[in-house]
Amino acid sequence: MATEVKLPQVSQTMEEGTIIECKVKVGDEVKKGDIIFEIEAEKATFEMESPADGFVKQILVRTGQTLPVGAPILILGDKDEEVPQNSINSPKAGCAAPAAAEPQAVGKLAGKVKTFFGMEKPAKDDTQKAAAAVGPALGATIPLSRFQKITAQRMLKSKQEIPCFYLTVRVDVTKLVECRAKLNQTSDVEVAYNDFIIRAVAVGLGKFPIMTGRLAGDKITLADSIGVGLAVAVADGLVVPVVRNAGRKDVAEIARDSKVLIEKARSNKLSPSDLEGGCITVSNLGTFGIDSFIPIVIPGQCSILGIGRIIDTCVPDGDDFAVRKSMNMTLSVDHRITSGAYAAQFLDFVRKLLEEPSSFA
Repeated sequence: MATEVKLPQVSQTMEEGTIIECKVKVGDEVKKGDIIFEIEAEKATFEMESPADGFVKQILVRTGQTLPVGAPILILGDKDEEVPQNSINSPKAGCAAPAAAEPQAVGKLAGKVKTFFGMEKPAKDDTQKAAAAVGPALGATIPLSRFQKITAQRMLKSKQEIPCFYLTVRVDVTKLVECRAKLNQTSDVEVAYNDFIIRAVAVGLGKFPIMTGRLAGDKITLADSIGVGLAVAVADGLVVPVVRNAGRKDVAEIARDSKVLIEKARSNKLSPSDLEGGCITVSNLGTFGIDSFIPIVIPGQCSILGIGRIIDTCVPDGDDFAVRKSMNMTLSVDHRITSGAYAAQFLDFVRKLLEEPSSFA
């Protein structure tokens, strides 16, 4: 008997999905669990498995098509079963290509972008070539991608619904710079500054658990595990994969997890589960020469931490002066969940950890 396969909901917030690639063609035999589609949902992609055994009778969607959750996308049936043609025009050999493909240079540019993780930026020549390939001209009208639309909707929701306050501290990171350099001499994975920051933030969340809170009606629900999101730049925006159980991992373990997430983000292979479970997000613009900035809280999280660049600072040292390395951190906080005093204690605790990295690394 014919089975209508529908677009599944793979996360609580998923409302629609875009067909990236069809893995089967009409006439193919598939088993339950076989990969039949690659689908983009929100800011991630996932491989959709067949929910049943059967032969592909009809493919009801095209590459690039966006559909709501629950929409029919494929018909399975017995080998010799006659299935009436669906009113939707289904390709005979699989998903057809969209009418106008996006420039290949966009994908190449995505591969050049590393992350806000203190890692290297693209070479200047590569940046100029990529910009020349995909950069718009003055006066152009640029349609928003689906990715950009989702970001815009969530940021608007945040600014309209979340009353925030903002706290800024300056951190003496002289010892942190030394500790990172020493650790990278022996570590089997390159440790970035944000790996230390994620670790310090996770320890801080364990000590100040209300900072993990999420408003649910007239209650605040605290997280049962500590996940820290990291902001990663991609070709047409920003994604925030989550380092899970960060409070239970040392800096090197966090660095390994971060590396995997970064590579998945750069190749557009993040799954919906990679984006879930964050209690807070770390966003670092120091690589771009920014001293400080006020980040926007992601809906569903209590706060977000903005990191500025590391600079040399002249400070008093007894009767003399000394040059120390410092950076600014700005915490944006949902005032519905916690108070200024509580959040200030959390931020000060994180600052002190970063000033003595050997105590938590």
